[in-house]
Amino acid sequence: MPSSLRARLRSTLTTVLTTVALLALTTPAAQAEPAAPDPGFEQQVLFKASQDPGYACFRIPAVVKTTKGTLLAFAEGRVNDCSDAGDIDIVLKRSTDDGRTWSPLQVVNEGAGDTHGNPAPIVDRETGRIVLAETYNTGRTDGRNCDVPCDRTPHMQHSDDDGRTWSEPRDLSAEILPPNWNSWYATGPVHGIQLSRGKHAGRLVFGVNTETWDGERSEMGVPPAGGWGRVSANHAALIVSDDGGDHWRIGATDSWSIPAEGTFRQKPSEITMTERADGTILVSGREQDGTDLGHRTQAFSRDGGDTFVSPFQALPDLYTPQVQGSTLRLGNRILLACPADPDRRRTMMIRSSYDAGRTWDSVDRGTVVTTDWSGYSDLVGIGRDTAGLMYEGGAVDARDEIRFARFTEDWLQPRRGPDPTTADRAPDARRAAVLGGARATDGVFGGALDFDGTDDAVRLPYRDQLPLRTKDFTASLWFRYTATTGEQPLLWMGGVGTTQPQVWLRGEPASDRIQGLITVRDGASAPRSASVRTTGAYNDGQWHHLALRRGGGQLTLFIDGTAASTADVPGSVSRNSPFGVHIGQKLDSRAHFTGAIDDVRVYDRALSDAEVADVRTAPAPTSASTATSASAAVTRDTVLWLPMDRVSGSH
Repeated sequence: MPSSLRARLRSTLTTVLTTVALLALTTPAAQAEPAAPDPGFEQQVLFKASQDPGYACFRIPAVVKTTKGTLLAFAEGRVNDCSDAGDIDIVLKRSTDDGRTWSPLQVVNEGAGDTHGNPAPIVDRETGRIVLAETYNTGRTDGRNCDVPCDRTPHMQHSDDDGRTWSEPRDLSAEILPPNWNSWYATGPVHGIQLSRGKHAGRLVFGVNTETWDGERSEMGVPPAGGWGRVSANHAALIVSDDGGDHWRIGATDSWSIPAEGTFRQKPSEITMTERADGTILVSGREQDGTDLGHRTQAFSRDGGDTFVSPFQALPDLYTPQVQGSTLRLGNRILLACPADPDRRRTMMIRSSYDAGRTWDSVDRGTVVTTDWSGYSDLVGIGRDTAGLMYEGGAVDARDEIRFARFTEDWLQPRRGPDPTTADRAPDARRAAVLGGARATDGVFGGALDFDGTDDAVRLPYRDQLPLRTKDFTASLWFRYTATTGEQPLLWMGGVGTTQPQVWLRGEPASDRIQGLITVRDGASAPRSASVRTTGAYNDGQWHHLALRRGGGQLTLFIDGTAASTADVPGSVSRNSPFGVHIGQKLDSRAHFTGAIDDVRVYDRALSDAEVADVRTAPAPTSASTATSASAAVTRDTVLWLPMDRVSGSH
């Protein structure tokens, strides 16, 4: 169908359905998740194929508030399917009542068979103009991704009438597309900002991530045998304008090389920005497949976006999948919206930072927007204490629809005081947080902690000694439980899922076993796992000793001194993924232990059989002066040692 005819058909159908759609938004059936009304939170479906004709899928939300108070909600309208490189338009809906109702869909930029997407809008508060950065590439009809190198180019439009009409797009390649950014190029996708403080007040800033490809393009678009080259570098950069968007230049840039063997440290992408109260720009990005631990990374600029203070740093213990996220300053906190499941795109959550983005709330302190599948998002300030969240979500797939939620700061979880703690006696370790209400009980050596199977856990603060990487190791603990069903996580270190590096011990009573598992990454190879199991679940309510040892080419599981082994798999047990250490809880919070755990230790070497027996039979020494020679040798290489005998602080 010709693009002009498709546009006319879309316009006609939209007009017919507008009244029905707007009425539907006010009914319970249109709510994304039926629930009791909350005066601080409401949401509705904003873009969905069944209510917005002419499109098969909507993705990539971005939203801003104009100087006249209008909310402009942008998205990619994907004509044929949900693929990233098909026939894609940039579409828009407007709200003049703070996001309660919305206009019919309008097309801002029609792809006409090509991909026009990655909207990154910015509002110039001095003139009222809205500028919209966007990225083009040649469209496909086969549902596949863009060829590498991809012919991506930046463009820009603007509106001077509050988003009602838009200028013709102009190509920004001459200004912000240098020759070495010759493959992937992506604007946003999330709103940009205008600086309001310091000597650069009034400056417009948005983010890009790009790639360098070290070969030559083919006029035919088909690589010869053996290929033309490879992607050799990734760049995350800020793009700035000091004249209201008439001219642009490349500002702060952080480049990361990608060696020929295919592994690299970081690949910051899809960056979102917030101006802190002191004028510093907090730049938060998606981390994609780098060897550094974590799926989010961030940097700061103190000179208006001209340079970064230091390279991007990954955040190992900020749990999220590989996905775009969004930030916004609201009151005394900075908000971060992104899914909270570290393995999959689900459970959209808003987390807070109270120290200008240096640290972030853990998932147990965040506010859940939905437990549905969820993906990309953008945040917008609506009022003094009210914000909006535009996000991808769905009961079946994160790409089912785009929703808009309004919420107040009071609806967010209030700032919580310190958690109770228990001692970690490993060298230079800080105390571990006791979550949910785990209580002291009688243990094998003095006290232990009892877990209720609902939300109890012990979580260790991140420190560089905890990731075991490619080392041999030994993990040891005592447990007591009677559960007959469910996952019963005892110790969890690293990531979660089938592809993330990890180490864990858990009871599986329905399968009548205890299992220990490692998942590793080795160079650019696919992840591999090795596991070893007991015969029997040992859920008799008695204390049992469990140890998992990696060493000598074997993965060995000890239960009460009896050993079973399997072949080790070489590689790192802590790479790429978010990293956490929990006792009594799975990293994704989807399973908790019911029972008691005592004397948890992890060593960054393989203990001998005699040393494992010594750990099992000797009480843990409290200091070097009270340690026997055997147990002193055992504890010398300890990276984690939780006696679990005392909780400090109130619940």
